[in-house]
Order: sequence, then structure tokens, then C-alpha cells
Amino acid sequence: MAAVRKSVLLISTDPAHNLSDAFGQKFSKDPTLVQGFSNLYCMEIDPTSSIQEMIESQENGAMNSIMQDLAFAIPGVDEAMGFAEVMKLVKSMEYQVIIFDTAPTGHTLRFLSFPTVLEKALAKVSQLSGRFGPMMQQMSGLMGVQGNHEDMFAKLESMRAVINEVNQQFQDPEKTTFVCVCISEFLSLYETERLVQELTNGNIDTHNIVVNQLLFPPSGSSCDQCNVRHKMQQKYLEQIFDLYEDFHVTLLPLLTNEVRGVEKLKSFSRLLVEPFQPPK
Repeated sequence: MAAVRKSVLLISTDPAHNLSDAFGQKFSKDPTLVQGFSNLYCMEIDPTSSIQEMIESQENGAMNSIMQDLAFAIPGVDEAMGFAEVMKLVKSMEYQVIIFDTAPTGHTLRFLSFPTVLEKALAKVSQLSGRFGPMMQQMSGLMGVQGNHEDMFAKLESMRAVINEVNQQFQDPEKTTFVCVCISEFLSLYETERLVQELTNGNIDTHNIVVNQLLFPPSGSSCDQCNVRHKMQQKYLEQIFDLYEDFHVTLLPLLTNEVRGVEKLKSFSRLLVEPFQPPK
């Protein structure tokens, strides 16, 4: 992508970050230029850290514990807040293409549900603010400190517009598409179908599937394990082509070496645009 676009930002939202390992370079929550590129930037985010930092940034330490308990009592709000903070950051940047490297299916579906989660969280927090706000103010006065919880509630409310805008961008096929990556096995195919259905229900465009780690043993190979796995993979590969006849399916081979470092990543990436030719 960086070879054909002016500027690209790659964001990892996977709790088990591997961008740093893949590129052999340390990345953080701030965009960092990848060594060997002039237009590719990477960042790794911790979805659970943003709301914690926001709570801890309040001057009134005595109220932090109460606010933290209230905030984390809402399922998924910690990750949704991290998502919102990243979206605010991304919105202020100028990149031609932004790629999200998401976690496996379950995490990804939760990631895509964050706009809805945060919308519900904001409604709940507003309710809690009305109910407990006066009590917190009185407690702050009794302890001789200035309550600052209203600032946090205001910050939560300010994210609503950002989240709604991002949600609209996700559902705009001219701006966003989702590329599914799987392997040719039953469980992976099942998860992919589940993901495609959820994306379709969420009005998110998806028409590309990458099938990774395919075995192509040479004709007459004496490796029984290779031949058995190849036969199994071909069975599920046929199902993939039947299920997703309207999709663009890309086949990637199982390599004998790790894809680590810029040069190996560049070489491997060519397989995404140049069809792999299995040995005959």
C-alpha cells in the first residue's frame, strides 16, 4: 500500500501487538516512521489505557476511585474509550490511507461494536451524573478539595460526535473496506463466515478474503503429512470459493522462513497483488 499511496498509517489494535516484532522496530501509541520508508507510519495502541489516563488526569485524587468504579462498571466502555481517543487522534492527522490491524474475530467484532457501546455508555454516565453529581460535589466540599468529575462527564459527551462520524465512515464503502484473513481449515472458515455476516449486518463493506499458509507440495512428493494437509486445505478452499464467489480471494503459500524485517515484508506483500503460482 505504501508503494502506491502518498502516506499510510498502520494501527495495531490487537492486545498482543506484533508490528514491532514484524518490522524489527519499537512502536508506541504515537505514529512512528518505519525505517526504510518515507511514507509508512505505525502505532500500537492499548485500548484499555485511555479511560484510565483520563481518570488519573483529574486533579481530585479522592474522587478518582469512585469515578473509575462507575466508568468500568459499564461493559466494554474501557476499550470503547480507547477507540474514541484513537479516532480523535487519527482525525487530526493527514494520511491518505489508514489501515487497522485488528485482533482475531471476537476482538474485531467487539471493536466494530464500540460506537454502539460508547453510545450506551454515554447515556448511562449521563444518568449517573444526574444521580450522583450533587453527592460527589458535597463529598468534595467535605474533604476540602475541588470536585472535577463534571470535566470527565463533559469529555465523555464530547466523544459522541466523533464516534458517530467514525461509524458513518466505517459504513461508507467509498472510504472503508474490510479484508478478512483466514487459513483453509474448518474453524477458521467458520469464524470468517461469522465475521462476514456481522460486517454485512453492520453495513460495512467487505469483498476481499486472504487465505494464508497454503501448502503446495510438489507433484510426486513423498511427504505424507504434506499431502494429507494439502488435500484437507483444498477441500475447504473449494468451500471458500463456493461461499464467496463474488469476493476477491487471494491465496498465500506457507513459507519456510519467518516474514520479519522490512525487506521480507516487502517481498511477501507482492504476493497480495501478484497471484502465487504453485509448483507443478
